[in-house]
Amino acid sequence: MSSTPLIHCPNINCPHPANSWGRQECEACQTHLIYRYLWAVDAGVEIPVGELLGDRYYVVAPQVWLDTKPAQPPFMYEELPDNITPYLHLYPYKLHTPGVYGFYQYGEEAYPTDILLLDNVPLDSQGQLFPAFVEAWPIATPVRQVYWLWQMMQLWKPLSKERMAFSLLTNSLRVEGWRLRLLELDLQNRNTKHRDLRIFWSNLIPTAHPHIQQPLQEICQMIGDIGESLEAIAPKLNQLLLEQAAQLPLNAEILGSTDTGPVRLHNEDCCYPTEQDLVSKQLVPHLAMICDGVGGHDGGEVASQLAVQSIKRLVQNLLTEVAQQQDLTSPDLVMKQLEEIIRVVNNMIATENNEQGRESRQRMGTTLVMALQLPQQVKFSPQSNPNNAHELYIANLGDSRAYWLTKNSCQLLTVDDDVASRETRLGHCLYWQALQRRDAGALTQALGTRDGEFIRPTIQRFLIEEEGLLLLCSDGLSDNDWVEKSWTEYTPKIFRGEFSLKQAVEYLIELANQKNGHDNTSVVLAHYRLSPEQLVLLNNPTAKPLEKEVMPELSEASKALLYSDDDNEVSQLKSEVDLDSDPNSEVEAMPSSSGLKPWMFMVGLLLILFVGAVVAVWRNWENFRSPNDAPASWESPIIPEPSEVPVSPDS
Repeated sequence: MSSTPLIHCPNINCPHPANSWGRQECEACQTHLIYRYLWAVDAGVEIPVGELLGDRYYVVAPQVWLDTKPAQPPFMYEELPDNITPYLHLYPYKLHTPGVYGFYQYGEEAYPTDILLLDNVPLDSQGQLFPAFVEAWPIATPVRQVYWLWQMMQLWKPLSKERMAFSLLTNSLRVEGWRLRLLELDLQNRNTKHRDLRIFWSNLIPTAHPHIQQPLQEICQMIGDIGESLEAIAPKLNQLLLEQAAQLPLNAEILGSTDTGPVRLHNEDCCYPTEQDLVSKQLVPHLAMICDGVGGHDGGEVASQLAVQSIKRLVQNLLTEVAQQQDLTSPDLVMKQLEEIIRVVNNMIATENNEQGRESRQRMGTTLVMALQLPQQVKFSPQSNPNNAHELYIANLGDSRAYWLTKNSCQLLTVDDDVASRETRLGHCLYWQALQRRDAGALTQALGTRDGEFIRPTIQRFLIEEEGLLLLCSDGLSDNDWVEKSWTEYTPKIFRGEFSLKQAVEYLIELANQKNGHDNTSVVLAHYRLSPEQLVLLNNPTAKPLEKEVMPELSEASKALLYSDDDNEVSQLKSEVDLDSDPNSEVEAMPSSSGLKPWMFMVGLLLILFVGAVVAVWRNWENFRSPNDAPASWESPIIPEPSEVPVSPDS
């Protein structure tokens, strides 16, 4: 049994790396300290809590170990064991699945016991396990219950491919708020059937919320009737999910900005929406995106701007098409349409490369991370008042990222398209091993560098059922994990109304310039609130409340753009995108149908007249009492907007 261990600085050049437990920064070099908690897969040995193993791993709880020397690589065999291959293949699903960190050889040196260590596990910042799914289920809201089942259904296919689907039916299934997470995979290589899922779900029905018990009963019955496919239950489960979410009021505010940075001479980034884009309110707050150009300022800059302007036009078309549908558009169809949009824009840039004779590394291209909050309307009964469907689609290509920030967590939603991720997914090595390669960060995908048939954008569908911040950023900010290190500095202030989105965006760009500083930086922040009240910043009486966005109607010519497949149609779209034109010169939005009722206007007018009369009487009375002391002016002092207050990087 050892005392509380020392935490070693991850900076390999630190002169005095040992730090006392609890410190957040290294005392010697001020490097951010890493508290990496691992899950030790049960190997049939009991290790006392408080034990320090190999002068490195501190046992903080049964099967929960802390790596006190995170800068040192863990032990791993030269040839990867077969039993960890499923973890590597499931790396694209790291939002839900753990990863292999290494092994610890416990016991006698001649015959040690291999203990598998997993990272990216459902443990909080103190090493405490998140609740088991079956424990959290009875007390969850109905929308969260259905959302968990939807995620389980989405994970079933990739886990079944690795013969790991049974993991979803065990106590390894944990919940971190809205997100399902697996503590470990069940490596028994079981041949799990859909009837096992039906039994598991059926056992949940008695403790489900009363509003969803009957629909879940019908869905479970369908699982038993459809054989080996879950596709038949997807529409009904999706309908139930969106019905429950539609009962939650949704308010959104969004803002983005881009900066050249302290080193670069040109800004190859492009983002939407910036402060100027908020004036037109075309796609605000439904669309957000960041493109980080590659190929030099004469190419990357053009590619990123071309991509942003083209995607805006095509997404407008998609939203118009969705709005015209009587029934809900399925997630699969929306994702296919988004993939087609990305493919069309890719081919536009690729055609430009071909026409300019660009080859190999000279070909211009751009990364893409895009968020589309789809404003479908859900009407589930004649008496219902349909609200927004709360769907959020995230598409990414390259290494620009999307994060979801809440009061308690920072969750990376995307996986980079780089060499390190590819090598892990293919099962060639562990992720930390792949990072040792010189080309680890080289992109494996980007818009425009090759024909559209060869690109594979990742598109995911999420549901907004809690207050949170969606952060999109280029690698100018995300490099060196500065999002993960800084999110607690601004997220709580935004939720409390003490920090505007403009202040937060400016803070993040300044942070990127100071801490990274080697690249352009783009940031887009969207604040989603599930509250009927509109957000007004504290101490800001002039702040305008959020308004409901109404999508514009598009022309028939614009509608045809989405389905452009041949070269003529691609050329037509490219010719319509003028990079030098005003980005706000698009079709004007339809006026909002929401407004003040006549009686509300009259009451407000009478109230204003009454207050004015009271003030006038009081002023006359004050002048009568002390005419010489009356103020020269009755103007109120100027109170600056929160966005005008200078923000330092340390605020």
